Order: sequence, then structure tokens, then C-alpha cells
Amino acid sequence: MHKRSFPFVETTPDVEAALGDPQVQAVVIATPVPTHFGIASKALQAGKHVYVEKPLTLRAADARALIEMARQKRLKLMVGHLLEYHPAVTYLKETLDRGQLGEPYYMYTQRVNLGIVRQNENAWWSLAPHDISIICHLLGSEPVSVAAHGQCYLQKDIEDVVFATIKFADGKMAHVHCSWLDPHKIRKMTVVGPEKMVTFDDMEATEKIRIYDKGAAVRHDITTSYADIISLRFGDIVIPKIPGGEPLSLECRHFIECVLENRSVRSDGADGLRVVQVLEAGQKSLKDHGAPVSPQEF
Repeated sequence: MHKRSFPFVETTPDVEAALGDPQVQAVVIATPVPTHFGIASKALQAGKHVYVEKPLTLRAADARALIEMARQKRLKLMVGHLLEYHPAVTYLKETLDRGQLGEPYYMYTQRVNLGIVRQNENAWWSLAPHDISIICHLLGSEPVSVAAHGQCYLQKDIEDVVFATIKFADGKMAHVHCSWLDPHKIRKMTVVGPEKMVTFDDMEATEKIRIYDKGAAVRHDITTSYADIISLRFGDIVIPKIPGGEPLSLECRHFIECVLENRSVRSDGADGLRVVQVLEAGQKSLKDHGAPVSPQEF
């Protein structure tokens, strides 16, 4: 079908042939996750810049090996953390960096739907990489523990629903809810700060970002011997206009520009490694009945 749609594009079923072609400068690896490391390592050894779909690998050790290969050969290594290129996420990141919310307290995400049910990976590995990448991207802090709870209802040893709490070195916290066994289709995240709060709802056609001028502050009350009181603020809700752009197109363009102009990759190997470490820690926590696990173990 693709060949009929783009007859001018040369195709081959042979990976080795593509990697051996001196005209090929960069490759995109959109294959099952267990094959990522093998193909990516061959591509880097062949001198090709590499863009790998998420997650980068199944093991943090393999992710480190790819990072080192790319470093030694001075090649670009990019991970397909698609939502880091979403215009709404870019706007949200700029809002946070400008300090409009204050230093964020915590955030939580929901990625649920009825289907698609995987047989070779659980909901954590299938759905959570999107949210983990955004959480780390927005909070800009190092995850230090992951505590995950899940249940296998449809298939043995494959969690259909997972609730995970990620704690960060600077005290921030994030909660991830992912499931393919849910009556709702939700793609939403909420960030809570001391000055304002914001939501990103990817199911909304136009009003994807809402900024709430709401907050709580501890103040001294001189009428009660300087006792601390908590005052609540309820202000306006702002729905900003978000620039257009299809995330996948923006992501692919970014990779091409980084290769051609020798620019730094946004979702680079280190970003991919961090997500794999959180995934591995969460998987171990699932098997340990929710005990907190440090991503640095992996």
C-alpha cells in the first residue's frame, strides 16, 4: 500500500541492505520494542543517525550502550517521545519555565481507554512511556523512586491497569494512571503549583490547555498571635490559543534538522534512558506488590 502511495520511494525488506547503503545518512526504527536495541546498535555501528520509537529499549543497560555508541561515533540518537513535540506541551513547558505556576508541587496523568489489549506487554510498558517522558520533561527533576500497583484481569501476568507514583529528588511528585480496560477515553494531565494550576486535555479539539488562577497560601494571622492560616484563591480560568502543528510531523522535522544542522536533540538518548529506568523500576515494583523502587538500580 505504501509503495503504491509513494512509488518514487525505494523500498527493501532487507535491513542490512538499507544500513549498507552509503546514501542513507539516518534511519527511523519503528519496529517491535524487543528489536530496538539490535537494529539501533547495527545502525549506529554502520554510521547512521538513529531515531527510535519509544521506549528506547527494554533494558536500561542496553539504552546506555546505545548512548555510548552514538557518543563515540558522534551520531544523533533520538527517541520517539512524541508528546514532547506536541504544541500544547511546548506551551506548557514554556509556561512552567517562565514561573507562571510557581515551582510545581505535583502532577498527575490519565491515559485510559477500552483497548488495544496487548499480549506481549502490559499497560505500563504500552501506555506509560508517553506520560513518563512528559512528566520528566516538564518537572525537570531526577526521579528517585517508583511505586506501582496493578492487576491482571484479562491475561495472566499482563497488567491491564496500573497506578504508579513517581517521586523526585527535589520533592516533586507525579502519579500515572494507565489502563486499556476503562469505559472512558482520557488523555489528560494536571500540574499543580503554588501560583496557578493547569490542565492539558488532548481529547479536546481546540481548548487543550486551561490555566486556573487558583492556589493556596500559608499566611500569618496577626489576630491570632501570628498563627498560620491557609488562604485559598479562586480566580479566572484562561484558555490560551495554542499554535497548530501535528506532533509527529514536528518530531520528524526536528530529527531531520538536528542531523542536517548538527543541533542537539530534545528527546535524546539520556531522555530515553531515564524513561526506561522508570519503566524498569515500575515493573519491579509491580512484582514487589507496590514497594518503592529506585530507577537508579537499573
